[in-house]
Amino acid sequence: MAGRTELGDFLRKCRAGTAPEAVGLDGWAGESGRRVTGLRREEVSQLAGVSVDYYTRLEQGRHASPSEAVLDALARVFQLDVAARAHLADLARPVRRRSGQVPVQRVRPAMQQMIASMVDHPAFIVGRRTDVLASNTLAKALLTDWTRLPARHRNYTRWVFLDPSARAAFLNWPTVAAEVVGTLRLYAGRHLDDPLLTELVGELTIKSPEFRTWWNAHRVHERTHGTKHMTHPAVGPITLQYEALALPGDEDQTLFVYTTAPGSASHDNLRLLALWAAHQPADPTARGGLPAREEAVPGDPRTGSA
Repeated sequence: MAGRTELGDFLRKCRAGTAPEAVGLDGWAGESGRRVTGLRREEVSQLAGVSVDYYTRLEQGRHASPSEAVLDALARVFQLDVAARAHLADLARPVRRRSGQVPVQRVRPAMQQMIASMVDHPAFIVGRRTDVLASNTLAKALLTDWTRLPARHRNYTRWVFLDPSARAAFLNWPTVAAEVVGTLRLYAGRHLDDPLLTELVGELTIKSPEFRTWWNAHRVHERTHGTKHMTHPAVGPITLQYEALALPGDEDQTLFVYTTAPGSASHDNLRLLALWAAHQPADPTARGGLPAREEAVPGDPRTGSA
């Protein structure tokens, strides 16, 4: 039933966020007595070519699996992008796993060696639930030293919302944080029965009002490439371009590589950061240096090399 509930919630958010004039109902946008800011169910059903009863059952979680044709029609009505269309399909036909059977993720030694060799570029590997599985020295200096965090806390989303250093690091923190929530939503659509995801979302919902607001908005975001505007207390501001590369053969693992424009002030500052990191002692009070790494929790799917 979880999949149907999530599907209905997503459809309601899409309907509320679609303006009548955006779908050609120009004369209805200012209609007197209109009580909804988005579309009515009747309007969605008419535009999608399905009955009102059928669409209502979808929103109420009383229909199991809409066809591809119906999903395409709804995506067209709500003007969904590629990521949101994929999310819609995931919610309509969720992959079910029994609790506790999400496979443990490990980073292959060759990948560990590759990112370690990228001494001029921050690089790290993110797995399920945005867990950080591996990170090179420069990425630890730029973001946080994941190896000093307890195994259950090595999660990018958790760091962004609960670590004050993350808010200080990103000059456009609200944008970054909202996009991270959208990325976690994409994963949730594919793995609704992941108990560790449920635990993470529950913790962040309680501890972060911003996370709670953005999670309930049910927007999705797929990270492919983009720009990060950051600052570091040791070197100052750094503008970085990032590429997110899915690793073939390693399910749900993504390699992130950050670069700077040659000859720019950010390029110089990143080089200074690399020098700064190389001369830092193993000090748990340094930025991102939290209490020493605890032993791996047996059977914890988030435990891996970092």
